[in-house]
Amino acid sequence: MDTKELLKKVRKIEIKTRRLSDHVFGGEYHSTFKGRGMTFSEVRQYQFGDDVRSIDWNVTARYNEPFVKVFEEERELTMMLLVDVSASEMFGTQEQFKKDVITEIAATLAFSATQNNDKIGLMLFTDQIELYIPPKKGRLHVLRIIRELLEFKPAGKKTDIANALKYLSNVMKKKAIVFVLSDFLADDYRHTLKIAANRHDVTGIRVYDEGEESIPNLGLVQMYDEETGRYVTVNTGSKSVRNAYAEYYRERLDYFQQSFSQSGAGVISNRTDESYVKKLLGYFKRRA
Repeated sequence: MDTKELLKKVRKIEIKTRRLSDHVFGGEYHSTFKGRGMTFSEVRQYQFGDDVRSIDWNVTARYNEPFVKVFEEERELTMMLLVDVSASEMFGTQEQFKKDVITEIAATLAFSATQNNDKIGLMLFTDQIELYIPPKKGRLHVLRIIRELLEFKPAGKKTDIANALKYLSNVMKKKAIVFVLSDFLADDYRHTLKIAANRHDVTGIRVYDEGEESIPNLGLVQMYDEETGRYVTVNTGSKSVRNAYAEYYRERLDYFQQSFSQSGAGVISNRTDESYVKKLLGYFKRRA
């Protein structure tokens, strides 16, 4: 992609997603996340009406009378976008690849955070950390993030979500709003997700294509696996083959939903031919 074409694509995505963030998501994002970032301020004596969950039991035991912890709202929040750029994202049977939808969702979220003067950071990952952009503010920073989402060429092809979450825990010591954007055709990330969700406000955004949900009966078909780089001949006429694939897909979906639910993290599932606008708005309103 030459520079002129890249700038044109960046501008097109900016116009579309910034309009959404300005007129649709700005207020919803603010009411959902503003005030959830709290930092410790002081300890004071318990007063009638205080939430008993705020009692500092160590100080209470020391002075033999109840004291509570006082928190204040952080003025500045940080959003981290963890984006899966493995080869499986370059799939789509509709108008867009999964990668295209993920890029638009990430850009919309980034501009929504910019409206609140929050910092935005980006991590691109496969089975390794491909790129890390530390959180910063401003439109130019968001445009850089969009450029990377559009043109970055990853070295890896497979997916390791656990590794990305582990890297997040190492680089982000303060609480952040974290969106993990992937098709989540992976496993073995539940434990790492629980650790990340204990510190951060985590949401998994699963982008998938209807062509992935099942294999049609087309007889013998040669298929190319983007993540392994191999061609495989598959007998789609075999019911057992179709059932085995359906079971594999269902297991990945169940693992995603259960892992995020058990970790207390949020989930959004969006098919490539669905409106991510409605999905994001619905999610924000449920959480507000």
